[in-house]
This record gives sequence, C-alpha cells and structure tokens, in this order.
Amino acid sequence: MNNTHGGFRARAGRKKSEETKVIRVPESKILDIKEYLKSLKKENEITDIRQFDPVTKIEIPLATERVQAGFPSPAQDYVDKKLDLNDFLINNANATFIVRANSLSMLNAGIDINDALIVDRSIEAQHRDIVIACVDNEFTVKRLIIDTKGCWLKAENEGYPDIHPQEGQQFEIWGVVTNVIKKFR
Repeated sequence: MNNTHGGFRARAGRKKSEETKVIRVPESKILDIKEYLKSLKKENEITDIRQFDPVTKIEIPLATERVQAGFPSPAQDYVDKKLDLNDFLINNANATFIVRANSLSMLNAGIDINDALIVDRSIEAQHRDIVIACVDNEFTVKRLIIDTKGCWLKAENEGYPDIHPQEGQQFEIWGVVTNVIKKFR
C-alpha cells in the first residue's frame, strides 16, 4: 500500500518568521484557552483554506434557454447538454483553492459570511479584482485598488476599514477570487 501522506510540499508547514515555544497547561483549562484564542482572531480573518480537488465529475443538465426574472416559459423543459461544474468554475485545478469568507467586509460585493470563494493563485491580480491577501500573516478578502500611490485593499462595506499597507508591513496578494458559491437555503 502506497502512503500518500507526508513528505515535502512547497509552501507547506509553519512559517519561519517567528520562533515558537511549548508550554504546559492543566488539562482542565485546554478548552478555555482554545476558546480564548478563537475570540482573539480578527473578524475578517480567513481560517478555512482548502485546495480544490476535482476528483468527482458530476454533469448537471443545462437548459438551452436563459431564465428571465419572471415566470418561466412552459417550453423551457428542453435540455440540450450537460454542464460539468469543474470545467465551469475552475481554470487551473493545481492552483485553485476554496476559501470560506469570515466577515461582512465584502457584503456590497455579494460576499457573505460562510460563502465559498474559489481562488486561483495562478492569475495575476489586476486593479479592482477581489483578492485574498496576506497582511501581517493574516488572510483577508478585499478589492485590490491600484493607483498612483501604489496598491491598497478596499472593503466593500462602509462599516469596515480599507487596508493601506505601511512601510515594513508584510503584504502579499495570495490569489484572485474567480467565483463565489453561496447557498440560498
């Protein structure tokens, strides 16, 4: 049996920017400490990042006519072909990740808490793209603005601040959001 776990992976593991230290705590306090640490996380931090794995292939019937925002025509029962969501949503499977949004900072762009964001790391970010950025070792989703002063991150909700990277601050565009998957029910 071949073991598919372990071994070297590019960009995997803990970042080497800060030393760590093992501490001992009473077992009865572990859950309290974990809850406390969770409460310290920033609201716009993204915590659930999974690489896309297009192993399954499900073809969904695709109607030949487009749907109006009114009553559908009875003649629209005709299905012409099938659509594979992998082909529809993913351009580069090796560089595609699914990230869950964890704040309302992009609400006016149609991104709610727990929406699944499809992120392609192989796309070069351009002005006005919605991106996943890493700012001081924390992930956030914002709109990239490139102007004469440089680049900065715009929140699409007035209740959240924009991010203007400062000199010496860690700032990296991690990937470009290509699609949003949301549930209505």
